[in-house]
Amino acid sequence: MGAGPMFFPESPVAGNICALVFSTCLALSLLRLFEETARRGVFEQKLNRKLVHITIGLAFMLCWPLFSSGSEGAFLAALVPGVNIVKVLLIGLGIAKDEATVKSMSRYGDYREILKGPLYYASTITFCCMMYWRTSPIAIAAICNLCAGDGFADIIGRRFGNKKLPYNNDKSFAGSIAMAIAGFMSSVGYMCYYSMFGFVGRSFGMVVGFLVVSVASSLVESHPLSSKFDDNLTVPLASLLIGTLVFW
Repeated sequence: MGAGPMFFPESPVAGNICALVFSTCLALSLLRLFEETARRGVFEQKLNRKLVHITIGLAFMLCWPLFSSGSEGAFLAALVPGVNIVKVLLIGLGIAKDEATVKSMSRYGDYREILKGPLYYASTITFCCMMYWRTSPIAIAAICNLCAGDGFADIIGRRFGNKKLPYNNDKSFAGSIAMAIAGFMSSVGYMCYYSMFGFVGRSFGMVVGFLVVSVASSLVESHPLSSKFDDNLTVPLASLLIGTLVFW
């Protein structure tokens, strides 16, 4: 099952194209859903943005088994977030206008904001897809800590973060703990998911490695420098660096 695409395994080209179409439709449907919730005010804007942050990357990772193994499958899968990079650049530079996208992805409704966090987010997922693909725990750790970890850190921190960290008054113990737990649990979940297809093996050592990466990422996210440079940049960089040291 790990060698060919899930659609038309006898024809890798046709199977990969079907996987690409399905993944693209899923991503666009989710983005459209959260654009509508933002437009209708279903969720508070910051919560809506974090729901996008958590959902898109993790849903995309669920689609990875649909593609074939090797560079061809990785490249075609990377087109899904890669196209979003182009979209973000066009909107962020003012070349194209899309108020729904800006409202669903930005903190304060400024289109220039998406040239930072959303651009880093899409770039991270594209990079992990092309460079590591689905056989590497490094890719799992980086994307899960970026999506689930960072997303839940903000959601939980805003609601239960009364106790602030001594080195950063903008961050809380609740948010940092939530980030470590969410990043770790989602990483283990995807390890189990990919092991069903034979992409990775399940081992206690890998679980411990995910825990180390998630704790380190939560510490980096809580540092004042992450607020200065954007945690959508610092968290995946930390995850990739620590993950390389832990898993290689």
